[in-house]
Amino acid sequence: MSSPNQPVPFTADDYRARMARAAESAAEAGLAGVLVAPGPDLVHLTGYRPVNTERLTLLVLRAGEDPVLVVPTLEAPDAEQAVGSPALTLRDWTDGKDPYAVAAPLLDTDGRFGISDNAWAMHLLGLQQFLPGTSYVSLTEALPMLRAVKDAAELERLAAAGAAADATYEEILKVRFSGRKETDVAADLAALLKQFGHSQVDFTVVGSGPNGANPHHEAGDRTIERGDMVVLDFGGLKHGYGSDTSRTVHVGEPTAEEQRVHDIVREAQEAGCRAVRPGAACQEIDRAARAVITEFGYGERFIHRTGHGIGVTTHEPPYMIEGEEQLLVPGMCFSVEPGIYLPGRFGVRIEDIVTVTDDGGRRLNTTARELAVVE
Repeated sequence: MSSPNQPVPFTADDYRARMARAAESAAEAGLAGVLVAPGPDLVHLTGYRPVNTERLTLLVLRAGEDPVLVVPTLEAPDAEQAVGSPALTLRDWTDGKDPYAVAAPLLDTDGRFGISDNAWAMHLLGLQQFLPGTSYVSLTEALPMLRAVKDAAELERLAAAGAAADATYEEILKVRFSGRKETDVAADLAALLKQFGHSQVDFTVVGSGPNGANPHHEAGDRTIERGDMVVLDFGGLKHGYGSDTSRTVHVGEPTAEEQRVHDIVREAQEAGCRAVRPGAACQEIDRAARAVITEFGYGERFIHRTGHGIGVTTHEPPYMIEGEEQLLVPGMCFSVEPGIYLPGRFGVRIEDIVTVTDDGGRRLNTTARELAVVE
């Protein structure tokens, strides 16, 4: 049995299946294989989380071949402790030796490979120098669905992270806003996320008054005043999986215009969530939310995509944006977060994480979306 405090642990078989799917997907995409550097892809595929340094660490996945992890000798003991290590063959190399001489025999001399977006340029160039006939494409471009569809254990972790973010929002409504700096409220958000089980806080956006018109405003020294609209956007990792939610509150009673703008965004967010269903294209979610905001005359003030995927990172494919024709399938998880931003005045954003189900979508954030009044 699992609980929000102790999810079902991943097993070596889970990681073995993920690596096999990645290799098969690469072959279907016409690639000779997948090369994975330290970072979120490696964590997802193996459970191994090394520091990304000048020493080459590289997972090589090829259809029909056993997965191989090339690691520095001094880090091999840590790699052997990773949950997914029983599904791997380790090839280590020592300082003073050429790591590319170890990696190169694992690759086709003229193959085209997908490679982690965050791979160091020096490592990619090292491979190219050793194997000049090879070519490479980023995994986001070649295999955008690599981490997009979550299994039941991953969904459990995302739900727990979402519940922790919801609990954080419920508590932040009880603190005083007026007379305090944005950074003070941001610190409260970070502390609450940690209190409710987050191991990592990625962001705590607190955009008060005119700062709310900047969607990615970093909390600053501005003192929050009575009459301010305040955009709250916060999240991080719990059990290794992401949370990300946004709500907009008002210090004291809002004006009729402020309430109206918030109501429009709330209606747009509802429309975006209603559009989630298997077989819908990602761009349809963006279109549904954007249509509402455009209808009310604020289309030019909705200045970002409607959503992004979430998993072992808080931002990953797929993206809910015009032109993205990727079809939704059960197990995908992403944000739905339309907004309206009025420069020099205020902004409004409402965001939930939604997962695609067999017959629609399910929100992983359930806190009230009405405009909350705080003190």
